[in-house]
Amino acid sequence: MSSELIIRCSGVGKAFQLYLHQNDQLKQILFGLWRKFYKEKWVLRDVTFDVGRGEKIGIVGRNGAGKTTLLQILCGITRPTTGSVEVNGRIAPILALGSGFDGLLTGRENARIGGAILGLKRREIDERMDSIAAFADIGSAFEQPMRTYSTGMVARVAFAICAHADADILIVDEALSVGDEVFQKKCENYILNFAKTGTLLMVSHDLNFLSSLCDRVIWLEDGVVRESGRPSTVVAKYREAMNAVQPARV
Repeated sequence: MSSELIIRCSGVGKAFQLYLHQNDQLKQILFGLWRKFYKEKWVLRDVTFDVGRGEKIGIVGRNGAGKTTLLQILCGITRPTTGSVEVNGRIAPILALGSGFDGLLTGRENARIGGAILGLKRREIDERMDSIAAFADIGSAFEQPMRTYSTGMVARVAFAICAHADADILIVDEALSVGDEVFQKKCENYILNFAKTGTLLMVSHDLNFLSSLCDRVIWLEDGVVRESGRPSTVVAKYREAMNAVQPARV
């Protein structure tokens, strides 16, 4: 791991606006300078950490802890309400695999658009298209509209695009829980190979996988960093806390 910082997350907070009545959003647009017509729901508060080039970071926490929102902020999908994020490098975001695809376009056409979004030039995408198709391994369906795909097939294409993006940083949100066993193993192997040289941030409920792979684990609880440190230490504390809140068996 290099001492060079590739990600700096400083005091990041995120609040969503909750509108209780149908017309409140319109009222906010028209009269928001004088009155607030929404309630704020804070999902992240004062999250601060640095990531060195080549470092592998695992992120754990219960559902609703703010993990996915944090990854979306790091990827630039959404903006923080408070604080700032600096990223020095190209990101391949493996989040909500395939959620941005156009169902009327083929797998090949979506791969071309997806590659461009990740910063690849047309020539680079065309040079890698055969390899992308082989990685996805969905046969002739690659030339069919995505509206005919299963969820697993969409995930295969999305992961294949990210795997060919020449990224400096791989950001993964539970990709291994999508698709069949063969696809999951392919994802895992790709992540393990990428982690040898690249920078990785990964949300996963597979605590054993994170413990074996990561240099550091961050535990988010109710939108704040509860613990950050050695995987063995943080994972043990997290497991203990989760066991404590399990309902007693009758």
